[in-house]
Amino acid sequence: MNGTGIVGVLREVQIPLLAVLLVCGAAAKAAHTIGARSREAETGPTMIFPLRLRRTTAVGLCAAEFVLGFGMLLTAGRTGAGIPALVVRAATVLLFSTAVGALHVLRDRRPEAGCGCFGELSHAPVSLRTIARTAVLCVAALSSIGVPPLRMPGSAGQAGLALAFIAAEVAALVVLSPEAGEILTRMSHTDPCELREVPLARSFSVLEASAPWRRYRRHLVTARPVDVWREGCWRFMVFPGVLGSRRVEVVFAVYLAGRRAPVRVGMLDMATGVAEVWHAPAADSLQASKRVYEKANTKE
Repeated sequence: MNGTGIVGVLREVQIPLLAVLLVCGAAAKAAHTIGARSREAETGPTMIFPLRLRRTTAVGLCAAEFVLGFGMLLTAGRTGAGIPALVVRAATVLLFSTAVGALHVLRDRRPEAGCGCFGELSHAPVSLRTIARTAVLCVAALSSIGVPPLRMPGSAGQAGLALAFIAAEVAALVVLSPEAGEILTRMSHTDPCELREVPLARSFSVLEASAPWRRYRRHLVTARPVDVWREGCWRFMVFPGVLGSRRVEVVFAVYLAGRRAPVRVGMLDMATGVAEVWHAPAADSLQASKRVYEKANTKE
């Protein structure tokens, strides 16, 4: 690093910090987008776009963050100094400033939606904390413009100052990040399944990846559930459907624990009120299936 004083060191540390955050955020978004298997399960600012454009927008956002993150690293030294560094850092400022506006719009239009900043970890509704964090990153990117090529610290004192700035900024970002609480909750495993908060997007992703969904999707009238509720470790989703000439309600039950969570499905004939078993492949699913049909009959 250059010996340019406290302000210079503060500006220099923004480059590796922003690079790491951009790459990690892009990786988390990519994992969520790949695992979601559905445009319905997308989160974050992509939800303000039409449904047909959400997956494309999510992929484009991931690619942009990957390119800018690695670009920040590649242009940090003398090799990428000058115009390349200016372009990458200016594009990063544009990305974060656009994100601030998009999060404002998302908070107004879809107040229940998460920011999607770090994939499925970011399912908490967008708050002023989330917007403030993005604004801080925008200022950090702006301060990196014009920073000379980075070098190794010239002294132990300068290295210690850089580490102190990094630690302080990371601490501030953690305070502004709702994802920190989600990570601690997952690490502690203190909440039983019945009390664990599970985002609807994750349940829908599990549903669309399941064999019952692929088998009975053609009977559904809409791709969105008309009703959703939760009982203990199960989330129930009701879809209107047509089977032959009969109008039916198809009730899917998604278990809320485990990566390969089981999915059960039942049908309620709207004309007769009779519930039928469609898919109960394992003996231990019979009780769960029974609860689906009892709930459906109660609702009718």
